[in-house]
Amino acid sequence: MEPQLNERESSLVQAFRRLPPNAAIELTALAERLAALSPDTKIDWADAWSDEDLKDFTTASVRRLEGEESEEPH
Repeated sequence: MEPQLNERESSLVQAFRRLPPNAAIELTALAERLAALSPDTKIDWADAWSDEDLKDFTTASVRRLEGEESEEPH
């Protein structure tokens, strides 16, 4: 019996299945190493972002865009 996946988990599985075999092997090994660091941690798939999350994301995005603009040849 297969476990039921939510939309994000299903999307992750589909993306993983599209990888070339060598990349899938490397990604699996990396995921296993990361999971071993915190074996009791579960992913929170919540769609809600706090105001602080949105502010941090916006600030980081603006900095990245400004950095890209300053690197463009004039």
